[in-house]
Amino acid sequence: MSRLVHVLNGPNLNLLGKRQPQIYGSETLADVEAACRTLAGELKLELRFDQSNREYELIDWIHAARETAAAIVINPGAFTHTSIAILDALNAFDGIVIECHISNVHKRESFRHHSYVSLRADGVIAGFGTQGYALSLRRVAHLLDAKG
Repeated sequence: MSRLVHVLNGPNLNLLGKRQPQIYGSETLADVEAACRTLAGELKLELRFDQSNREYELIDWIHAARETAAAIVINPGAFTHTSIAILDALNAFDGIVIECHISNVHKRESFRHHSYVSLRADGVIAGFGTQGYALSLRRVAHLLDAKG
């Protein structure tokens, strides 16, 4: 069974550590990727880690994951609240989907309280800072281990 996990990051996450550190913290996306790779090794997961500001590219990566991946961890950024197309792509993926947000979106502007991605996600992690990525990977590993 595949233990490949695609970690997909949406718009503006390339600015992590530089943009609104009071909300998102000071770690960069490269720091998050390094931590994820270390943890993935411990959990015996393979990792593909990507970021794009382009909706179509995230959709293409979700489609590619259908062929090889056991799970997707996705922080869709603002596409969370707007993209039915990303939801449709995730609905075509048979593996595990974990939605991950650095900030607690429910304590922010009301438009951030709705997530199209949550309609497909097997779990949602929000408000734990960048530690949410590690929690997401741990959950994926647990679910894959339970499947045998």
